[in-house]
Amino acid sequence: MKRLLTLFAALLFSAPLLADAHGLVGESIVYHDGEVELHGYLAYDPSLAGERPAVLVVHEWWGHNEHAREQARRLARLGYTALAVDMFGDGRQADHPNEAGAFAGQVRRNRDLMMSRFNAALDWLHARDDIDAARIAAIGYCFGGSVVLEMARAGAELLGVASFHGALATDHPAQAGTTTARVLVLHGAEDPLVPQEQVLAFIDEMEGAGVDYRFIAYPGATHSFTNPAADQLAERFDMPVGYHAEADAASWEELERFLEALFQ
Repeated sequence: MKRLLTLFAALLFSAPLLADAHGLVGESIVYHDGEVELHGYLAYDPSLAGERPAVLVVHEWWGHNEHAREQARRLARLGYTALAVDMFGDGRQADHPNEAGAFAGQVRRNRDLMMSRFNAALDWLHARDDIDAARIAAIGYCFGGSVVLEMARAGAELLGVASFHGALATDHPAQAGTTTARVLVLHGAEDPLVPQEQVLAFIDEMEGAGVDYRFIAYPGATHSFTNPAADQLAERFDMPVGYHAEADAASWEELERFLEALFQ
């Protein structure tokens, strides 16, 4: 019943369907976590028939913005249905790192809240009759990367997760038999926000739990290496972030291979 009500609310408050030059549909949707209204974005190819795999996209600490929506559109071009989620509620976006840190910290410090927000999006996907519920994955960027890794650790019903320049530390390490999703981590080798000790601890964690994982570090890449706006953010706020075109392209190719193998 909850899933049906969530879907009904989304249909009531969805924005008009907009097709791009590739024939893809991008649709702003509203769903709920309890009383909290969440603003998502669904991208898909309406020419594809039948059930298809789906990918959840979790935004950076800035909130659900155009970067997350563009990743959803890129996934739709590959034939997947992609839902860019809202982890902060009400579609909130931050304008300053202090605000972004407060929004992200509220979710990161409350694991129950994190899982509830994520599962609200997952439930919304499950309610659609064009989604293969057995073939769902999640990807995340920075804050979002840490979220999808936490969901994998918690045993969420996902085939796999991919983290782009996300934090790797956790208070709830993966456990054998619980963490069943495959894991792909795409990391900037020069990222000062994810030190080498964190990397080594993550690898030990994955190995110890017997997780099917792959860790790739891109030389010369720092934090937020997939975001073309990162250089402007670095200059504006004196942040240790930066766009790296080669790492961006290479990491997306890795994701394409990961999803293809996952959903075959």
